[in-house]
Amino acid sequence: MAEEDTESRCSIPAGFSPALTKKQKLKVNIYNEVLVRLKDSDVSEARQPGFEDELWSHFNRLPTRYALDVNVERAQDVLMHKRLLHMAHDPATRPAVEVRLVQVHSSSGSNSSRKADAQCSGSAGKQSHPPPAFGLSEDLELALEAKKLQVQHGNNTVPRPIYEITISTSDKPKLLSELTSLLSDIGLNIQEAHAFSTTDGYSLDVFVVDGWECEETERLRQTLVNVILWSEKNPCLDHNVMPPVLGPDGGMKVTGDHVSTSSEGKDIWEIDSSLLTYEKKIASGSNGDLYQGTFCGQDVAIKVLSTDRLNETMKEFAQEVSILRKVRHKNVVQFIGACTKPPNLCIITEFLSGGSMYDFLRNQKGAFSLQSLLKVAVDVSRGMKYLHQNNIIHRDLKAANLLMDGNGVVKVADFGIARVQAQSGVMTAETGTYRWMAPEVIEHKPYDNKADVFSFGIVLWELLTGKLPYENLTPLQAALGVVKKGLRPPIPKHTNPMLVELMESCWQHDSSLRPEFSDIVNMLRQMTRRVADEREDRRKGKSAKVVPTLRHGSAE
Repeated sequence: MAEEDTESRCSIPAGFSPALTKKQKLKVNIYNEVLVRLKDSDVSEARQPGFEDELWSHFNRLPTRYALDVNVERAQDVLMHKRLLHMAHDPATRPAVEVRLVQVHSSSGSNSSRKADAQCSGSAGKQSHPPPAFGLSEDLELALEAKKLQVQHGNNTVPRPIYEITISTSDKPKLLSELTSLLSDIGLNIQEAHAFSTTDGYSLDVFVVDGWECEETERLRQTLVNVILWSEKNPCLDHNVMPPVLGPDGGMKVTGDHVSTSSEGKDIWEIDSSLLTYEKKIASGSNGDLYQGTFCGQDVAIKVLSTDRLNETMKEFAQEVSILRKVRHKNVVQFIGACTKPPNLCIITEFLSGGSMYDFLRNQKGAFSLQSLLKVAVDVSRGMKYLHQNNIIHRDLKAANLLMDGNGVVKVADFGIARVQAQSGVMTAETGTYRWMAPEVIEHKPYDNKADVFSFGIVLWELLTGKLPYENLTPLQAALGVVKKGLRPPIPKHTNPMLVELMESCWQHDSSLRPEFSDIVNMLRQMTRRVADEREDRRKGKSAKVVPTLRHGSAE
């Protein structure tokens, strides 16, 4: 190959600023390396006019993380990703799904996985398979899982076959949550996942899984296409909630224990949208925007539902209205009313000037003092105790969903995915935010209100450290670590031993071992008194008291 030809292909793509950041330089270098590998191969597509621009366009529409994570030695995988994203544009070929057997080598270099490959009819007679396109997370050492997950074949032990599933479809809120749930529903165990969104509204999600029998990969691919299509055609189906529909007058009707408005009788909390004044936007999300405003002279927060995804978001909107209208507690955000007739769909609550605990921690650039932490924790646990006493599971408890008023009182907020607990006492369907999610929820197993207790334990850690849980991992890597490795956030040295005990009891893997919020309230009150006593003793120059062990259900 001529030296000048190589140089012409290894340059900054047209239209890209020469003033590159470190990550942008890496992205360009990876693009060039993939380009060279493809042109040096026998891939006919790489010899077509305009291919260089098409390849750069592919890299540029995906986040920089895609380029940094992809295995450049498997340059043809990039073409596969490019092809799937192209197919996702056409409703006739969407979702685009690719399934292949992959080879996962453990750190010991064992070749035992080849024995399994040879026995799979999907291997087409080959003795080995390519590695995954993005590898496996070193942080969690998930590559070792492939060696541990084994089945018996006579007297020989061989690993289960490992598959890489790549899915491209229209991007939407909570798509990754839906896909992981669907994979679990058909019996697949996710060992690793990489999720990317393009700049033009499409997704590229790559899963490394096991749990599928040794069959043709085409059968697994077709199964996935079928279940994804079914899910897209039935977006409102849920084991515990009936889908909302619009009544003949345009008002919202939800069957069962949920919102119902009709022309025959208007609920007292229905608000005339003309009485609302919007002052400034506070936040934006995939389902709508949050504004500060006024209603009849009162400062309020107005959560406006986006009409772009009305069919997808109506269920959560109805559910939040249903729950908020029933609750009234000092430590739960106060519901004022709602507009439930399109196009003015919004929820109006009290305005809490202190903002969220998440923002408070970031603004003060540090964690709470122990005394302040205990005050916040008592407020949150009181609110959660009330919700659980009324059979309401929050399902998304985290610092970002805890708001503070002007007097420093903290309240539980954001009931978009909260649910009324089923009569059986357990629920299914994964929901919430991965970094705070209980292991039984991550694994799509039945769960109850103890899932909120697990999340509360993570919230305590947030308040203690001022950091994002598992900040060096992606959300899905963190979730896999929680389930498979017993991963929990590291508790700093010199943390109050009573607080350590409470956090560890809250995030027990076995939900039955976690305390109830009624117990947590009592434990926090004990802790508050003891911390205050110790401070007073130090002030008076006395020696600190011996700290007794906290017990669930101790008297106040």
